[in-house]
Amino acid sequence: MSGTIRICLWSGPRNISTATMRAFENRSDCEVWDEPFYGPYLAETGLEHPGREDILKSVPLDAGDIARRCAGDAPGGAPIFFQKHMCQHMLETIPRDWMAACRHIFLIRDPAEVAASFAATAGSVTADDIGAARQSELYEYASQLTGRAWPVIEGRDVLENPRGLLTALCREIGITFDDAMLSWSPGPRDSDGVWAPWWYERVAASTGFEPPQDSPHDLPESACGVVKACRPHYEKLRQKKLTA
Repeated sequence: MSGTIRICLWSGPRNISTATMRAFENRSDCEVWDEPFYGPYLAETGLEHPGREDILKSVPLDAGDIARRCAGDAPGGAPIFFQKHMCQHMLETIPRDWMAACRHIFLIRDPAEVAASFAATAGSVTADDIGAARQSELYEYASQLTGRAWPVIEGRDVLENPRGLLTALCREIGITFDDAMLSWSPGPRDSDGVWAPWWYERVAASTGFEPPQDSPHDLPESACGVVKACRPHYEKLRQKKLTA
């Protein structure tokens, strides 16, 4: 086993997952990989996400090979290999045993806010789109696989106290906090997925974690059932969340 520290962030959509990826990428000792399993997820589900054809033409589609790379060294050999994963991408057919070689972070957000934001961008939303049940399942799996409980963080908490939460988080996953995680230059990154033009406009304009704001999107009535189905899974993880 190499000395690489592999860190997996497990999030649902419309959270601060990309900003968190920015924070880790801004460290001099870290390389990142943006949503490695998005390609296999789209290929298997057939979902018509924005940019679908461009995504499928430009990302790896072999889930087994992706899994091996996730358990390997960072592409350029950096000491820390940060991977941003969307929980909903981890279909039953995708290997998971590679997770034993990684450290894990679970990033949560109130499902009502997630559903409203996702529906505003994609036009509709389902419980599978949000991935709350899968996130809870992955938490239990990672804990059993590695023999320890991994930190749960809430996006709003990070926005309210970036230094405090990131310092506590780094301590929990066994790395040293770096001030470089608190700010970054605006603009796109070569590491951003090809889906960035549809989803990353706000983070591309950012220079750090901004104070939390109320969601500008109203929850569609059609999404109320989605929120109801997801809330128990969110609350289960929320009870475990890390505080600064």
